[in-house]
Amino acid sequence: MTVTAERMPALYLSHGAPPLADDPVWPAELAAWSAELPRPKAILMVSAHWEEAPLALGATATAPLVYDFWGFPEHYYGVRYAAPGAPKLADDVRKLLRRAGTPVQDIPDRGLDHGAYVPLVEMYPDADVPVLQISLPTLDPRKLMDIGRRLAPLRDEGVLIVGSGFFTHNLAALRHAGGTPGWSAEFDDWGHRALGSGDVDALLDFEHASPAGRLAHPRTEHFAPLFVTLGAAEGELDQGRSVIDGFWMGLAKRSVQFG
Repeated sequence: MTVTAERMPALYLSHGAPPLADDPVWPAELAAWSAELPRPKAILMVSAHWEEAPLALGATATAPLVYDFWGFPEHYYGVRYAAPGAPKLADDVRKLLRRAGTPVQDIPDRGLDHGAYVPLVEMYPDADVPVLQISLPTLDPRKLMDIGRRLAPLRDEGVLIVGSGFFTHNLAALRHAGGTPGWSAEFDDWGHRALGSGDVDALLDFEHASPAGRLAHPRTEHFAPLFVTLGAAEGELDQGRSVIDGFWMGLAKRSVQFG
C-alpha cells in the first residue's frame, strides 16, 4: 500500500482493554475497517487515557508503550508497538493550535497508552504508520470540538484523526450486572440515533439529554474524544456512519467514521 495525501476521514472508536486481542470478533472488525480506509500518511490519536493541560504532545520518536492498567495477565505487558514517531505532524499541530491561542506543551518521553496502541495493533499491525498522541486538555465538549476544528486541516494532508474512547464506560456498575445492562443499551441506542441525525446539540449535552447518561459515563473521559472527532468532521456530520456496533463485556463498542 502506498501513502496517500487525499482527505482522510475522522474516526471515533471504542478502544477496548488489552484482552480485546483475544476477542473472537472485534479484532477482525477493526482490521476490516482499516483495510477500507485510505492509507494514512500519519495518525493523530486522542485517547481517553491521557488527560493533561495544557494540551500535550507525546513522543515524536519511537518510545516505550505506557501500560496504564493493572491486574491483567503478564503477557499483556509484553505487547510492543514500535510505530515511527511523527515530528512533522507535531510541528503542524503546534502551529495550528498556537495560531488559535491554544497553549501546547511537549512531553517527549510519553509513549502510546493502551487507548492508542490496543486498537492500532489490530488496525495497523505492522506499526509502519507514524503516530502522534495528544492529550485531552479538558473534558468540556465544546472546547474539545473547537480543538477538533483547529486540527481539521490535517485531514487534507493525509492525517487520520482518531478519537479513542468507549461509547459507554462504567466499570463499577458492570460488576453488579450480568450481560448487557439496560443503561448501556439505552445510551448506545440514543447515541446511535443522535449521530445518525447529526444532532450535535444533543450530543454536546449528553449528560442531560440522553437516557442513563450519567450511568453510561459517570466520568466523561471516554466519551470526550468523540467531540474532537466531531470538530474535525464539522461540515461532514451528515456523512457519519457506525462501522462497528454491539457490546463487549456489557459496554457499547460503537465506533463511527465521518467522511
